[in-house]
Amino acid sequence: MLRILVIACFIILQPYVWAVEPDFAAERRALMVEISALAKETRSETGQGVISAQVMEAMGRVPRHIFVPPEVRHHAYRNRPLPIGYSQTISQPFLVAYMTELLQVNKDSKVLEVGAGSGYQAAILGELVKEVYTIEIIKPLAERASETLKSNGYINVQVQVGDGYYGWKKHAPFDAIIVTAAASHVPPPLIQQLKRGGRMLIPLGSSFMPQHLVLVEKDMQDRVRTRELLPVQFVPLTGGH
Repeated sequence: MLRILVIACFIILQPYVWAVEPDFAAERRALMVEISALAKETRSETGQGVISAQVMEAMGRVPRHIFVPPEVRHHAYRNRPLPIGYSQTISQPFLVAYMTELLQVNKDSKVLEVGAGSGYQAAILGELVKEVYTIEIIKPLAERASETLKSNGYINVQVQVGDGYYGWKKHAPFDAIIVTAAASHVPPPLIQQLKRGGRMLIPLGSSFMPQHLVLVEKDMQDRVRTRELLPVQFVPLTGGH
């Protein structure tokens, strides 16, 4: 059985250029090799033996170390979740790549993320799609994520402080929705805000019960299908619901 433990907590005019510290370059390359190898090794469990070149290139461009606190920056390119404060974490790079791949987005897509955290997943999506809308219920994290994203050129990512259970109706419908916190059920507002033909990824379960990453698909007749993909462990989705 695949053993992935994740405690997760988001029109590009030109490629982003980063001033990456030289001592991180080799680690970043090694992480990309590890993600590609792990995708092949876990194909029977994930059903996804290859991460596309577009997603891998986005993973390679985004400097994960700027999305983690200075005290854990030396671990930024390890394939593991890291603490970002407020009992939240930045997700495991392999799972970020895997979930991004499964969304099947393109340069014209509009994506909603529930659980911005430090902004890392939103940055990956920002490399690939037209618009990203990401919601974070913890205000200091949302403000930090927004500042990091804006200061590094992600003008196509908007961050909002709020309860992600209710989505972001103003900008709906979305081509894809990604939820990075575990819920007991798929929130009805998110289903409503998912475009026909769209995909949603959400971990279902609780902190004390098994969780599974679930793929939600809405067809052109508004029929919804769900499929369990793999076991995961995320922090719970919080809010007034």
